[in-house]
Amino acid sequence: MSYRSALLIGLLATGFLGVMFGQSNPKPIPEPRFTALSKDDSARLEQQRAVVAAAARRYGTSSLTRTKADLPIIQKLIDNKVFAKTQTYELQCLGVAFGDVLTSELPLRWVMITDEYGTDPTLRFKKTTLQINALTMISKRVERDEQVDVSWLLRTTREQLAKIDPMLR
Repeated sequence: MSYRSALLIGLLATGFLGVMFGQSNPKPIPEPRFTALSKDDSARLEQQRAVVAAAARRYGTSSLTRTKADLPIIQKLIDNKVFAKTQTYELQCLGVAFGDVLTSELPLRWVMITDEYGTDPTLRFKKTTLQINALTMISKRVERDEQVDVSWLLRTTREQLAKIDPMLR
């Protein structure tokens, strides 16, 4: 038997044994459950918006509009590294501010989602199970040292949602 044949048989046997005796997930992953924001949830998001608004004052902005007009301020905060990549909470605050822009531009709304990862605020697309996790959209990219372009993120989100709902084009 050639080395190649022995290797192939070994890989197939390992795969077969993995299927036969490997652990399986006995419980199916439950559908995510969406609920309206409670007063506490809304207050938490407001506190996170306040963090961004306070940081934005350095650029002469007294408040955020929760519209596309906020994109340049959010982008400056990211580009100037106002929040270090270790400041996850503050970076997620930027995600809330960006999420507000998404809600003004697209048929998304803030809700709470409970899934296998816990309960967190998210943006829900209409009455579907499709969600946009704006909370970590910026933080994960900054933490991975990736370039973040919030205009591109908005455009890409719109394009992806337009594949589901052509009215968004």
